[in-house]
Parts: sequence; structure tokens; C-alpha cells
Amino acid sequence: MGIVGIYGGTFDPPHLGHLAAAQEAQEVAGLERVLFMPSGLNPLKQDEQASAVEHRLAMIELAIAGNSGFELSRADVDRPRPSYTVDLLEHLRDDLGRDHELAFIAGMDVLHELHRWRDPQRLLELTRLLVVQRPGEADVPPEDLDRRVPGASRRVQIVTTPGVAISSTELRERVAAGRSIRYLVPDAVAAYIAEHGLYGGVKSQESGGKEPGGARLSF
Repeated sequence: MGIVGIYGGTFDPPHLGHLAAAQEAQEVAGLERVLFMPSGLNPLKQDEQASAVEHRLAMIELAIAGNSGFELSRADVDRPRPSYTVDLLEHLRDDLGRDHELAFIAGMDVLHELHRWRDPQRLLELTRLLVVQRPGEADVPPEDLDRRVPGASRRVQIVTTPGVAISSTELRERVAAGRSIRYLVPDAVAAYIAEHGLYGGVKSQESGGKEPGGARLSF
């Protein structure tokens, strides 16, 4: 039985921290592949604005290019809104076949919000959680998690990831302020952001020449 990693998130933009986390989760949990699955509308974050789905899909394709163990999935963005993770996992289990186990990759914040998700007990029957702990993030005691969702800690594996402690929110703010995001995202993603003028940055007049913030990229 193979294990398929499901890496959900907004990915706005995808960055090197995402890639490092996916690689670490794949190795630690023995995943046969990782599906990068950008979200459509998170029912818990309906007031937040995200870049157009097609931009996020394009950036993920650029970010994971060259890694045969990473794949892009439209499973969530093509579902009716709002989409709930438990329903998505039911669909994926049927689509991938019962001979595959699912492992849902998420950040530490999921441990604080899991009790707010739709049918968390059923969710944990469908998948185990690979929770990525970024540098400097505090642990969540298992007893705190079990208090919110009884037995949840038995279905959680913490993956301590190397890499940069940065968020997509910080990257958007850097672009808007004209600061460099070089070495924080793949070069192809930085070029795409500049080309399309995302996040309030200056739109590049060339298809591959500038990084957000106006600095030239040297490839």
C-alpha cells in the first residue's frame, strides 16, 4: 500500500519553505508522492483575499518543476465552494483507490484549529496528519490536542523541517514594499510574480528578466 501526501494550502506564493517541508515529509513518512493542492476558499478564512487560482496554479507548477515526486492537483480548486477537507479526502480516497493511504501535510496551526474543522473525527479516520514544525515554532502538547479532539494525537506525526522560517504573508509584504524575495522562492516563481505584477509589485516589462522589487535576476 502506497502513501500519498496531500499538501493543502493557499500557496500565495509557494516558497522554498513549502518545498523543503514537502521533501522532508516525503522522506520521513515514506510518501510515494506529494500532491500540492492549492485551496479554493477556506471555510474558516472566507474574509481573506487570495490571488486568482490560475496564478497560484501556475506558480506551483513552476515551483515543483523537475521533482518527479511532486505533483500539482486541482482537486480542491475545482470543487464547489466552500470546500471542506473531510469531503475532499473522501473524494480523493475514492479517486486514488483504497490501496492508497492518505497523509495530509499541514502547518502547526492546524493543531489549534482542528476542532473547528468539519467532522474532525471522520477526517482523522481518512488520513493521518503530517504536521510541519518550522524553525522556532512551539510544540503543542498531545493532551491539549486530545482535549479538543479526543484521540487526535495518535493520528499526528510532527515533521521538523529545515529551511527558512518565512510565510507567504511576509513574502507578499516584501514584494509590496519593493524588497527582494530572491533565495526565498524559486527563481521561476519570482520571475512570474514580477511578470504579472502580483502583490502590488512593479510589473516587469520583460517575461523573465526582473525580480519583484526591481532587481535584476542573474540566472
